[in-house]
Amino acid sequence: MIKAPTKPPTPRVEPAVAALPGEERVLRAAEKALNGQTRGLRALVPFLGPAFVAAVAYVDPGNFATNIAGGAQYGYMLLWVVLAANLMAMLIQSMSAKLGIATGLNLAEVCREKFPRPLTFGLWIQAEVIAMATDLAEFIGAAIGIHLLFPAVPLFVAGVITAFAAFGILAIQSRGFRGFEAVIAGLVGVIVAAFAFEVFLARPSAAGVVTGLFTPRFDGTESVLLGAGILGATVMPHVIYLHSALTQRRIIGVTEVEKRKIFRFERWDVIIAMSIAGLINISMLTIAAAAFYHQSIGPIQSLEQAFNALGARLGHGADIFFGLGLLASGLSSSSVGTLSGQVVMQGFIRRRIPLFLRRAITMAPALVVIAIGLDPSRSLVLSQVVLSFGIPFALVPLLLFCRDRGLMGTLVNRRITTVIASMVIAVIVSLNVFLLTLLISGR
Repeated sequence: MIKAPTKPPTPRVEPAVAALPGEERVLRAAEKALNGQTRGLRALVPFLGPAFVAAVAYVDPGNFATNIAGGAQYGYMLLWVVLAANLMAMLIQSMSAKLGIATGLNLAEVCREKFPRPLTFGLWIQAEVIAMATDLAEFIGAAIGIHLLFPAVPLFVAGVITAFAAFGILAIQSRGFRGFEAVIAGLVGVIVAAFAFEVFLARPSAAGVVTGLFTPRFDGTESVLLGAGILGATVMPHVIYLHSALTQRRIIGVTEVEKRKIFRFERWDVIIAMSIAGLINISMLTIAAAAFYHQSIGPIQSLEQAFNALGARLGHGADIFFGLGLLASGLSSSSVGTLSGQVVMQGFIRRRIPLFLRRAITMAPALVVIAIGLDPSRSLVLSQVVLSFGIPFALVPLLLFCRDRGLMGTLVNRRITTVIASMVIAVIVSLNVFLLTLLISGR
């Protein structure tokens, strides 16, 4: 039986009291924006950050493999799928951000408040498995990036280096949210710069890009499957939990009017951050289409193949930039994945362990995979399959909560938003079920 919604009061907390080092100025700037003392870009800046952290999940190493394969096999044809996937992600992440703003709770905490204890415990177990699968993909991606850039470094040693780098990124969080957000945004900037340079080298067809973006079509069963893979892997369950946690206490609104203002700012945060993530994914597929399509180089089946082929086809250090982008992607997404795991544990069962201990636990499977010699690219793909199991368990509760006026207040979903979100969730869940069925059947 579902419990009645509980909505604890949100007290006014002065920024100087609530802030960790480096946060006070941001919180004071946010208050001025809410009071109407600043406008335009100056008012928006204090609210930027949470969506940039969440957007990292949409440019993780798994996206690299899928987008490169799509462009190499079908040219620009599947660009519209990437665009549609990005628009879906904007809607879902904005709902997650809104839940945190409206309730002062994250998605895992709301599940704990509203669902029976056995169901909550089951949701926690599956979320922990998903978090470990997420970390496996991202950790291996970063290790592959180091190994590609420095071939003399064995893959296992690259994994250990990745672990120390991730520890360093997580340590920054102890100085306040702004420093961590800045580091993550910087790593996303590295990915943007790497692929912008490669787009320049690849010189894609402008007409081909426009046609691919705005002409929905497929070419045979294989293209449908690959398109389903791109679209079905759009949403990462762990980042839905995390985004609501990033907004729940970052800037607190006491009145409904303040909460609506905060959400308007955060919606721009989502639009900007997810647009950047979308451009990165579009760039990946575009580069592969320009460099590999109809070039008689065979299918691109691993990140190592993509690295070598880019160097051979484009020259000018294109392979190095690809490796740098992959490394930045793995490091940033791995750190974000560890934070997501902490949010899941604390939210569902009110338990918290040190982030560094959690980092050590979740990176262990990745080191084992590397140490025993399993194919890292294949392991990365299989981890994405595990992730697909967790999608309904995050998306369906999010939709149920965001349509609950007693829980959300004036930030409750409009009817049209609920209808569109229901359709998006149905498409994403159906595609993942379809892909899992094909995998299990061996087709």
